[in-house]
Amino acid sequence: MKCFHFSKDLEEEDGGGGEAIIPSRVSSKVSWARSLSVASSSTTADASHRRNSEYDSSDYSRDLNDTINFHDFLSQRRSNELHVFKYDELRCATRGFSRSLMIGEGGFGSVYRGVVKINNDLGDEVDDDDEKLDVAIKQLNRNGMQGHKEWITEVNFLGVVKHPNLVKLVGYCAEDDERGMQRLLVYELMRNKSLEDHLLARVPSPLSWKMRLQIAHDAACGLAYLHEEMDFQLIFRDFKTSNILLDEHFTAKLSDFGLARQGPAEGLGHVSTSVVGTVGYAAPEYVQTGRLTSKSDVWSFGVVLYELITGRRSVDRNLPKSEQKLLEWVKPYVSGSKKFYLIMDPRLEGQYCIKSAQKLASLANKCLMKQPKSRPRMSEVVEILGQMIIDTSLPEPVKIDDNLKENEEPIVVAEPTKQSNSYRKKVLEFKDLVNLRSRTSGKLDWRNWTPVVRTW
Repeated sequence: MKCFHFSKDLEEEDGGGGEAIIPSRVSSKVSWARSLSVASSSTTADASHRRNSEYDSSDYSRDLNDTINFHDFLSQRRSNELHVFKYDELRCATRGFSRSLMIGEGGFGSVYRGVVKINNDLGDEVDDDDEKLDVAIKQLNRNGMQGHKEWITEVNFLGVVKHPNLVKLVGYCAEDDERGMQRLLVYELMRNKSLEDHLLARVPSPLSWKMRLQIAHDAACGLAYLHEEMDFQLIFRDFKTSNILLDEHFTAKLSDFGLARQGPAEGLGHVSTSVVGTVGYAAPEYVQTGRLTSKSDVWSFGVVLYELITGRRSVDRNLPKSEQKLLEWVKPYVSGSKKFYLIMDPRLEGQYCIKSAQKLASLANKCLMKQPKSRPRMSEVVEILGQMIIDTSLPEPVKIDDNLKENEEPIVVAEPTKQSNSYRKKVLEFKDLVNLRSRTSGKLDWRNWTPVVRTW
């Protein structure tokens, strides 16, 4: 999936819907680590494009990475819980940045799996093996300022917030030496990769329906925190399945805050900015006008809900032309309940509640309303998903006859099997035969006759 950004004076018409998009950032390796901003820097754009890009425009001045001086920012970060790693420590943790430990790469740089030791409060290194931490280490490309600014944004934000549905930043490295500028980020390792990996069958076992609802709820909690629960509003701006990581308990956490943007100031309805994001997830009004609101994230969330239902990408050029754009493909099936099952992820193998799936599609449609103001707030989405999970977890109600006595047990009738149906058919055939003989000879009386069942 390609990321993009464009400026007003460098517009190109997209043949499909007239959206002006200039692709500029391509993720070269499909992995969960793509969500760690690995598809971020534009290395192929020419000089004029860079001058007019989002990162060089004056309206980017409200972004988090421009709120404070870089060196002041680094000194402030040293006083909080972030660990400051030396470059040699991280090089050792990744065995010299061995390709065998690489779990992703792209325009931003490369991401490696490693093991680090965390310093205790006294500043002494802990030697106990139990204190070692498995991490994901993202190394910034030394060429390109775009990735550098995203690096600052991520440390600036993740270094000061905590939430169970946001990926944890363990620490960072910032060194300048004869080798050049070294910028690295160290995250907690998310062992179950990304939601995208699971939906696109890169992981053997598919996610159950209940687990998909829980992941949607976790991701909604993360967005609700960004939009409504902090001292300032933060718009994620690049919400997609590859940016939803799953820990060992399959708890979903949002990652990749390099494109995050502070929301509008009090009294303003939107932020005017150049457009960045991922094709297929960006809200249409944002792509067309550059006006960014929190409802842009809500639209992206609606797209992800349909991906959870169908197991398909938002845009997949490998499918037939009529099925390449997910939102267009599902339209005729969502309106009619009789055909709804045709869009369900086949990897579920029918193990889902159709009513629950239809409710999730209805919620997705609310998130995808054309008018941004008509879309729900993420806190409302959290509440709806929470109730859906409760309803899905409840057992089917048992029908009890009102005529039963107070202490009488209800009779549970088992579903007939093929064997019981066959036996019943034979008994009924024999009953008809006996009745016939009773009427003709009067020698047999069915009411006083008990069938003999042979068990051999």
